[in-house]
Amino acid sequence: MFSSSSLCHDASNFWIKMVAFGKKLKEIQIQEWKGYYINYKLMKKKVKLYANQIEAGALDQQQVLKDFSQMLDNQIEKIVLFILEQQGLLATRIAQLNEQQDFLQEHPDIPKISELQEAYRAVGLDLLKLLHFVEMNAIGLRKILKKFDKRFGYRFTDYYVKTRANHPYSQLQQVFKHVGLGAVVGAISRNLADLQDRHGSHLSIYDHPALPLQDPVVDSIKSAVDRLTHSTNFLYFLGQHAFTMQEELPTTAEEHIDDHRYHFMSLLLNLASTFLYMVNTYIIVPTADDYSMSLGAAATVCGIVIGVMAVAQIFSSVYFSAWSNKSYFRPLVFSSIVLFVGNVIYALAYDLNSLAILLIGRLLCGFGSARAVNRRYISDCVPIKIRMQASAGFVSASALGMACGPALAGLLQTKFRIYNITFNQDTLPGWVMALAWLFYLIWLWISFREPAHEAVVINVPEEAHADSNYQQEASTSVTATQATSARSAAAAASVGNDNLEKSLAQPLLLSTAKNEQDEEDDRECDESEEASEESSRPANSLASAYRLLTPSIKVQLLIYFMLKYAMEILLSESSVVTTYYFGWTTSRVSIFLACLGLTVLPVNVVVGSYISNMFEDRQILLASEIVVLLGILLSFQIFIPYSVPQYVCSGLIMFVSAEVLEGVNLSLLSRVMSSTLSRGTFNGGLLSTEAGTLARVVADGTITLAGYLGESKLLNATLLPSLLICVASIIATCCTYNSLY
Repeated sequence: MFSSSSLCHDASNFWIKMVAFGKKLKEIQIQEWKGYYINYKLMKKKVKLYANQIEAGALDQQQVLKDFSQMLDNQIEKIVLFILEQQGLLATRIAQLNEQQDFLQEHPDIPKISELQEAYRAVGLDLLKLLHFVEMNAIGLRKILKKFDKRFGYRFTDYYVKTRANHPYSQLQQVFKHVGLGAVVGAISRNLADLQDRHGSHLSIYDHPALPLQDPVVDSIKSAVDRLTHSTNFLYFLGQHAFTMQEELPTTAEEHIDDHRYHFMSLLLNLASTFLYMVNTYIIVPTADDYSMSLGAAATVCGIVIGVMAVAQIFSSVYFSAWSNKSYFRPLVFSSIVLFVGNVIYALAYDLNSLAILLIGRLLCGFGSARAVNRRYISDCVPIKIRMQASAGFVSASALGMACGPALAGLLQTKFRIYNITFNQDTLPGWVMALAWLFYLIWLWISFREPAHEAVVINVPEEAHADSNYQQEASTSVTATQATSARSAAAAASVGNDNLEKSLAQPLLLSTAKNEQDEEDDRECDESEEASEESSRPANSLASAYRLLTPSIKVQLLIYFMLKYAMEILLSESSVVTTYYFGWTTSRVSIFLACLGLTVLPVNVVVGSYISNMFEDRQILLASEIVVLLGILLSFQIFIPYSVPQYVCSGLIMFVSAEVLEGVNLSLLSRVMSSTLSRGTFNGGLLSTEAGTLARVVADGTITLAGYLGESKLLNATLLPSLLICVASIIATCCTYNSLY
């Protein structure tokens, strides 16, 4: 006899198991509902036929759009009508149970109350099946839209979403937003909560939405609903910044990471590495211009001093990502040693009076960047149930390090000498960070536990057979009427699908022989394409990863480049600009930069808890880009004297909107990016890291080049590229807006 908790766990993980065995969408369908799923194979075949016909001149673009739209409309309508039918059956069962509950309120009977709870849970399990049905179809729709776009260059998704998604009678919204199912979820949640013993409490789920001791069925339903709606909270939104890539559905290996692979202290060390590296990056920003001048260079050379670390990080991200395929401990040790040496060299450059030594020290710090390992550890070694918390911890550590770096630099305002070694505001950041990395290295050596890199051997036939048995057991909770209705309707739908498939076999070109050959090629292409698409084999080079980038992904990477560029310009030149215009000291610059860093978490609380649930991600994306543009425009120094309020307000607007943009951008990027990029060395996380790092390199180089024009023109000269890139990203977003669905 299984508990409701274990049954619920099995039900919610059934589909995950099937995906883990490499099953295609068609093979993880509920058999009695088979005729109601989207016919992905048929539409994929149709896409190839369209491509051949367009090449042959037999069809034009408008005919393709009209024909495929009608076909997709029919598929969606079939799905939606079935959802409504099942929703009605569930509502009827709940209404009958509600009558029993009313009777029991007047005549309490503990055994019958328990039976009623189990009956509600049975309805909840069937609702969970329906939610998984909707999820499978949503994935199928997104996949076919991606395939069509890849073949025809984003002509279809833009047209289809624009005409269907926002229509008052939209059926597309029924699939992607599961309109109406929320009422069923609410009914089950409320009634199960009311039946629980709350020790005299009369609170309902409406009085207190986060009541403790939620029923496991309700928790599973809530998780399924969240996956469908992409509804967010602060933790989820913050975790998106980490961009720890995952499959569309987690695998069993991800769901059940063994305890011997997950180690809390190792995760803590991983986050500590993230924090220290961000402190290391930004601790020199307030003093880089002063350090450069003390070595005989111009103040704007601070751009190179700050940016050379990012240059090295472009390369270190690749080899650290590759190294993490085999180990996590060794790359973290290597990173700590290199960062220790790099900071010592950076500090000694003052007494050696050498700008080259200074740059070598910062270059070594960049080569010690282990952020790729930090991300990879969270993706591979943290159980999925706490992965979002770990991702949020990664982002919080980064934000805290970004704030602490400048603040710590502001505190190191002293000067003394020991054995001919100078300790002042320029060299102390290097010495302090060297000491910090030495302590970290010792802690790492003592406490870190290397997770086992082991291959998971899966017996597909036995597990698939076991899961098919479970599927039959799970389906017994459906009423006889429901099953009969489903079978008859499925038969009718199957006939319709068969007829539609047969129609594709009709002569489309003149030669029958050629048609047969095309059908044979079609079949082979289907098999190869399906195998390549559903395979979890990662990209093995930057070139192969780049080939997987669709125009929509490229636009998202452009946006990421833009926001990192704008933020780096603001932060890196802050010391030079504020000294020239306002005469700020190092301490004031440090306070300003620390305050900017401290806005990260509050902003994410507001956006993650409220704004992201009120608007679509693509709406927030476009609005944030426009606000970044506004911040850049307000930063220009034109005609009127430049003032502190103008600089602070424009910088705050630019930084905060860029932070909002980053979370939404990475959320959309993870949604439109191919699942092939979720693993391996050249994964989506590496691509986004490279885009952001490249932006920092270009921004710091821009500051140094603009320095040749003089400090009076530095501000406008560096803001102009930011303005142009921001305008380009807004235009690109508008062009691909309807593909971000």
